[in-house]
Amino acid sequence: MPAAHRPGLRIAPGLTIPESELSWRFSRSSGPGGQGVNTADSRVELAWDAAGSKVLSVVQRDRILDRLSGRLVDGVLTVTASEHRAQLRNRDAARDRLASLVTDALRPPSPTRRPTKATRGSAEQRLKAKKRRTGIKELRKPPIE
Repeated sequence: MPAAHRPGLRIAPGLTIPESELSWRFSRSSGPGGQGVNTADSRVELAWDAAGSKVLSVVQRDRILDRLSGRLVDGVLTVTASEHRAQLRNRDAARDRLASLVTDALRPPSPTRRPTKATRGSAEQRLKAKKRRTGIKELRKPPIE
């Protein structure tokens, strides 16, 4: 459903998912809504084919497919929203949810931890603390006769 005011879903400064790659489904929500619950299709499902997307580079596609593998079904990422009574608000919530999922998946991996060795001063300090604690516990024991 392309709209003039929404050219696509902006993920990052250089990445926008075009509206043509997003597919919407609407159904009856189980949430709040009073009498309108049984008649209004306010629940929103937003699906995006990440595996077949034309806007992703190979690295981005691999990163998304790897990190979101538990959420993807045949390469399609689906997000649902039904917490609001109005369909329009649920649409915005689904768009925001999809954008945050993809943004988090595209974030570069954190650098690996470089193993370091404890300094001699910190090792001595740790051993002194252990000896002090041992002395405290020794004082709790009853005297040996």
